[in-house]
Amino acid sequence: MPKIEQKQVVINEIKEKLDKASSVVLVDARGLTVEQDTQLRKKLREAGVDYKVYKNTMMRFAVDQTPFEGLKEYLEGPTAVAICYEDASLAARLISKELKAMPALEFKAGVVENNLYDAAGITAVANIPPREELLSKLLGSFKSPIASFARVIQAIADKDSESAA
Repeated sequence: MPKIEQKQVVINEIKEKLDKASSVVLVDARGLTVEQDTQLRKKLREAGVDYKVYKNTMMRFAVDQTPFEGLKEYLEGPTAVAICYEDASLAARLISKELKAMPALEFKAGVVENNLYDAAGITAVANIPPREELLSKLLGSFKSPIASFARVIQAIADKDSESAA
């Protein structure tokens, strides 16, 4: 297979992944040991996140005219790509947990639900709790006022029944 056709296969592979992606996070993994990189890849794979190192030129061609086009300016030097399909903040959250144990790992940028973030922005996205946790907090905040209202109504009903007796 000619070299151009081989490159086109890789570009098409990246495009297919990006079509299904809810977020893409770019990281600089220079300085990671093989053991650390293997550990990171395993955790991301178990969570359903694609993590791979692609050539920057291939990534530039693949993100061209997509919602991920803003990542082009961050495709300098060694770049690893984490592509998440379900929970948009999952990849950033998992990588952020590993930053403490792997100081050589650094965020470069990312796109989460079609919004471009730099390294600081991706760090902020990583601190967003999972969807289930946010929903439980929301429901908990609804429950408290409703419970208070129910107690007030019950107290009024008890008072009315005492005065009637």
